[in-house]
Amino acid sequence: MAINRKAAIGFIFITLLIDVTGVGLIIPVMPKLIEHLLGITDISVASQYGGGLTFAYAFMQFIFAPVLGNLSDKYGRRPVLLFSLFGFGIDYLFLSFAPSIAWLFVGRLIAGVTGASFTTASAYIADISTPENRAQNFGMIGAAFGLGFIVGPLIGGLLGELGPRIPFLVAAGLALANCLYGYFVLPESLDKEHRRPFEWKRANPIGSLMQLKKYPAVGGLVVSLVLVYLAAHAVQSTWSFFNIEKFKWSPKMIGISLGVVGLLVGVVQGGLVRVINPKIGNEKSVYIGLGLYSFGLLLFAFASQSWMMFVFLIPYCLGGIAGPALQSIISGHVPPNEQGELQGALTSLMSATSIVGPLMMTNLFAYFTRADAPVYFPGVSFLLGSVFMIASALWAYFALRREKAVA
Repeated sequence: MAINRKAAIGFIFITLLIDVTGVGLIIPVMPKLIEHLLGITDISVASQYGGGLTFAYAFMQFIFAPVLGNLSDKYGRRPVLLFSLFGFGIDYLFLSFAPSIAWLFVGRLIAGVTGASFTTASAYIADISTPENRAQNFGMIGAAFGLGFIVGPLIGGLLGELGPRIPFLVAAGLALANCLYGYFVLPESLDKEHRRPFEWKRANPIGSLMQLKKYPAVGGLVVSLVLVYLAAHAVQSTWSFFNIEKFKWSPKMIGISLGVVGLLVGVVQGGLVRVINPKIGNEKSVYIGLGLYSFGLLLFAFASQSWMMFVFLIPYCLGGIAGPALQSIISGHVPPNEQGELQGALTSLMSATSIVGPLMMTNLFAYFTRADAPVYFPGVSFLLGSVFMIASALWAYFALRREKAVA
């Protein structure tokens, strides 16, 4: 189907905005729901279960993301994206009615199987982008993420005051409404001439990653991306637990902070990327962005006052110029009929880091906040994330320099 590129970007932006709003709704109340189901008031123990839930989701996504990515190369992006949104709706229903911690894990397993919304959206954007605007269009994913995290956590924090299960019901309604919206308005981006047959040998984590060997430059940059994913879990997995432990934040306060994150991410990736990237190029955007990420994480680690967390979000979120640039460089090396496979492989790698990252970061947090800790240091996960970001920048530098030397 021939589609208007600007209209298609608008469709995918709205779809992801609603999707991320649903995710943001549940973040402020997840620690309290875990404590409620376990019958405890120990945030260190709750953080370990939070890491386990993220592990369950990531493990299933690690297995199934390449399958869905390859299916989108055969059947198109639209049906796979709708299937993913429907799966998220079912997951939130499981979470909202969960009578025990085991049911939380069931819901996360279902979401892991179907969770391909960002994977398919990335392939969709690659389909309709030109080399000149690819990074800016990938920035729209970050903008949807940012704006969704303005609305979602703010509403989630307020709804959480009514009970820890209410935000999950609202999130389920949003995900299912989003699926219905996409069914009627989202056009297909991959025409039949650019599709390819489905192959099981490529539709698995190992097979999809082996395909990346065809593109040597991609391999080195993917390692850099993996380090970014690992570092990001310092914030994604411990933000709520850290601020509850150190600054005694309520679900409402956590929601407000995540709303600020969303505002900054939306401004950076929806606006600043479109100005900065054309002027300095993808490569410099990667180095500067990763440096800012590292600096922001270092500041989080040693914050001593609650207000500092808000101020230090500025350099951290400015680091968001790196992601779209890195994705643009990687996707630019791959032909149209393999974009779904590429994004599936990247999601599989992201899921692998989501298996390791949350367990690493939450257990590190738990170890340094427990009563018998050798040193009390709740910011230790942020410090490790800062080191990973520096390592990522160095790896990207050497990978790109090697590619130039070969060329």
